[in-house]
Amino acid sequence: MKPQFFIAALFAISLYAMYYLYSPFLLVILIAGLLAISTSNIQNFLEHYLKNRLVAALVSSLLLAVLFFAPLGYFLTTLTIELNNLSTETLHQVESVLEEFVSNPPSYLLFLKPYLVDAMKDLDINSITSNALTIAGNIGAFSAGFLKNAFLVIIFYFFALYNGGVMVDFLKRVVQMSVEESSLLARELSDVMSVVFYSIITTAMFEGVLFGAAISYMGYNGLLFGIMYGFASLVPVVGGIIMWLPFMIYEFSVGNNTNAIFIAIYSIVVISIVADTFVKPMIIREINQRLLKEGDTKMNELVIFFAIIAGLTTFGFWGMILGPAITAFFFTILKLFEARSQECLDTNRNI
Repeated sequence: MKPQFFIAALFAISLYAMYYLYSPFLLVILIAGLLAISTSNIQNFLEHYLKNRLVAALVSSLLLAVLFFAPLGYFLTTLTIELNNLSTETLHQVESVLEEFVSNPPSYLLFLKPYLVDAMKDLDINSITSNALTIAGNIGAFSAGFLKNAFLVIIFYFFALYNGGVMVDFLKRVVQMSVEESSLLARELSDVMSVVFYSIITTAMFEGVLFGAAISYMGYNGLLFGIMYGFASLVPVVGGIIMWLPFMIYEFSVGNNTNAIFIAIYSIVVISIVADTFVKPMIIREINQRLLKEGDTKMNELVIFFAIIAGLTTFGFWGMILGPAITAFFFTILKLFEARSQECLDTNRNI
């Protein structure tokens, strides 16, 4: 056997062994790497300001944990506690109001009465209560799993920031790409991921603050439900509805018709139409223009917007990071093919 074949066989075996060893952590490592790429400009600023890569990586990791994972952990923990303390009397009160509404609906909703009556026949408060306890248990288990994964993401994120330069230089030597090609790939992916990360954080906080302020005015926990709405807003089409609709139904059930109508109109008009449809693409475009230097190729904000939606639909929560990364990688590879094709054409013309 030739030595190069033997080395190739050893490499294949070692590659499979590494995959088998780290397969439970591959998604976590990938997410941590993409987050490190997204926030590389913050790391560079902290390194320049603090004059220490280790301290800069620690500060960046702490910022990520506080701004991104702590709110979601607070939401999951509080939601589990609230579901465990769910009162059956409250549910019966809601049921009574719904039955009264179905029996005597407004004239403009009379055509829905047969469907509402059928829906009320299937309503079982005791079943809902038991299901709420089951859901609380599932959310508790999910919370524990999420916090574990979040901790691992922070750990791998720290190492990606601290050793990122060394790993990138090593990969450049291994894949034997030209300096121009490797720089283009790294720059394009970093630029798009930075835009995506800051856009997600900014828009989620913006919509969460809008909803949290309205809910606080109605006497609810604005911080909790603002965080919930911020993450729910990432879900395409129905994200906002799953937040404001239960509030509207509950407010109707306790006789606060004004609050119920207010939260519905406010959520639809101010958040869903104005903020989500018009302001969110503007935020993405503004971040896109401010982060990228003059002369850099900017990915269209609508492409980024739909990449986030596609990623969430396909991969779930982490899809908001994976979707844009896959899209950016694809377009960058196309640019590399275009550059090589142009180079071949120029070479043939010279011949």
